[in-house]
Amino acid sequence: MEMLIQGKIKLSGEVEISSSKNAVLPIIAATILTDEKVVLHKVPHIKDVNTICQIVGKLGKEIQEEDHQLIFTGIIQNLTPPYELVRQMRASFLLMGPLLSRYGKVRLSLPGGCAIGNRPIDLHLKGFAAMGADIKFSGGDVIAKANKLIGNHVYLDYPSVGATENIIMAAALAEGTTWIENAALEPEIVDLANFINKMGGKISGAGTNVIKIQGVDNLSGTEYTPIPDRIEAGTYLIAVAATAGEAVINNVIPEHLKSITAKLEESGAVIEEDKRALKIKREGKIKPVYIKTLPYPGFPTDMQAQIMAYLSFAAGTSIISESVFENRFMHVQELLRMGADIKTEGKSAIIRGVKELTGARVKASDLRAGAALIIAGLSAQGKTIVTENEHIERGYEDIDKKLNQMGANIYLN
Repeated sequence: MEMLIQGKIKLSGEVEISSSKNAVLPIIAATILTDEKVVLHKVPHIKDVNTICQIVGKLGKEIQEEDHQLIFTGIIQNLTPPYELVRQMRASFLLMGPLLSRYGKVRLSLPGGCAIGNRPIDLHLKGFAAMGADIKFSGGDVIAKANKLIGNHVYLDYPSVGATENIIMAAALAEGTTWIENAALEPEIVDLANFINKMGGKISGAGTNVIKIQGVDNLSGTEYTPIPDRIEAGTYLIAVAATAGEAVINNVIPEHLKSITAKLEESGAVIEEDKRALKIKREGKIKPVYIKTLPYPGFPTDMQAQIMAYLSFAAGTSIISESVFENRFMHVQELLRMGADIKTEGKSAIIRGVKELTGARVKASDLRAGAALIIAGLSAQGKTIVTENEHIERGYEDIDKKLNQMGANIYLN
């Protein structure tokens, strides 16, 4: 399916942000930690959620969907998630921690996902091994076994979000206490800890670089609403700024967006903050900025492509340094097709602002690259066609409809 975008339309009005993809996925994995009913509210209709639900369903959970609500019941009966689903999504590896903790054994294929560079799982496995798991590789699969996980100190060489989440889930039912040092600080980790604590877990320190997990004997069912998606919110903020529009972004936690709003304000956008909303407008020229992607609370790598599209129109030269993933400039070639002036040198991109971009046929190489091309298409002269937009569907709920509500002219073909 292709996405056709008519350019040169100023976005205005309001948009409602969905719950966070990167919070919902580990929370769904954590439903494995209990046999009791779990109800999740405001779950976005996106491809990644559908994929992980299919996997959890294949393991034995019964999942009932009612509008944006998911109800999990049933008992896990299979400890080998199916390869054909696991390979579609990186986050499928988050199933290893809860399965190992709860059932003492798991066999999982090495996961897939966006082609944005090497994302090793060694930190996940290091954590499991520290708690007493026996780890082996066989035929492209990881096999982990443990009669009983035992709490321990785990130091992460890098503050990996996925490893932090996986170790939290593994430690939740382990014997004794686990400390994760140099833990990732992302809000989605705090959300996972809050969810497990609501089930009866004992996790403290989430959101700091040392997380303490006291293992409990069992966890109970609960109801929970995940946090809003800060990356989706950032994408719409940039889209409005790129089109010199004015709009209100609803259902956000402004604190989670500080690194993004700070750079937008530095570039000339005006942002007003409310308790659960942000109002943004831009009238003058886009000022060039320097950005370096960093783990939270730094500027997120998941927003790098989108802000590059925006800075393609800046009055001057901007520099973006990518320090998280080594292969995350795949969107540059597509932006060049639209007339951007971007040069990459190693882990940095030098963006010389141009007067305008021109609509073209471009390809979404990954989720965030696809969002960047939409932003470029909204701002460009003429019509842009984005192909392979199934990547975009992995993480953005109804992005075409939401943008059209703000005045865009986008349709799927």
